[in-house]
Amino acid sequence: MSKKEEKVYMVDVVIRHLWHKMSRMYNQKANDYGVSISVGFILLNVDQEGTPSTQLGPKMGMEPTSLSRTLKTMEEKGLIYREVDTEDKRKVLVFLTKDGLEKRRIARQVVLNFNDRIVSSIPKGKLKTFYEVAERLDMSIDRELSNF
Repeated sequence: MSKKEEKVYMVDVVIRHLWHKMSRMYNQKANDYGVSISVGFILLNVDQEGTPSTQLGPKMGMEPTSLSRTLKTMEEKGLIYREVDTEDKRKVLVFLTKDGLEKRRIARQVVLNFNDRIVSSIPKGKLKTFYEVAERLDMSIDRELSNF
């Protein structure tokens, strides 16, 4: 392949492309259970002892408006309930209902199964390199963010 024909990869484009495909895949699987990828990720991030709703957005990269709308939908579907924190009345904690726990079990299994298939299809050395590169990317992004 000549220099002119060589494919040029841009890190951010590759990551965005892969995330878009993974997101579509997870949304298709979530749809089979009547939820979305956002709902699935929230289910996976709510602790048994309750999670402040204000912690969920930053954990998942969701804007407050989208998170609020998704939590409202989840509450209407009976997946979560909210309670005011007994120690700090300013905090609202999110808890999973019995149905929410069941959907979380399914979401967790879907994620673990996909991860197992990926890990088993990539040689350990290459996977180790991937994680090292991901760590460096994370540090580089942190440096860029600190410049703002």
